[in-house]
Amino acid sequence: MGMYPEYMVAPIREDLTSSGFEQLMTPEEVEQALKTEGTVLLAVNSVCGCAASKARPALKMAVAAGDRTPTKLVTVFAGMEQDAVAKAREYMLPYPPSSPSIALFKDGELVHMIERYHIEGNELHRIVDNLKGAFEAYC
Repeated sequence: MGMYPEYMVAPIREDLTSSGFEQLMTPEEVEQALKTEGTVLLAVNSVCGCAASKARPALKMAVAAGDRTPTKLVTVFAGMEQDAVAKAREYMLPYPPSSPSIALFKDGELVHMIERYHIEGNELHRIVDNLKGAFEAYC
């Protein structure tokens, strides 16, 4: 059970799931998704303001704009499905836990990481460019 009532987080989940992200609810789902061949973009979503103003818009813009995009788009929700989030964070080691954060995996390996401090203190277009650059390099 999460820290927030589902009615509060439902629209925040929807913001990404309506754009093609699959909401991962269990550690098993996380493991299965991140072991996929090809590229997997994982967004650690959260209720914080910088997720709303920067992370989610950047994710949607980069995915919409890119000629090359990840094979799979997935998301976990910090503060909600804690076991799923904990499993995702194992794959993001050695990076410390931060939310929101964005990770790109290729054939099960972490190849690109955007931590909260890259998101919070940055301009939206820079985060979009960062993601598009990662897609160009790995997808």
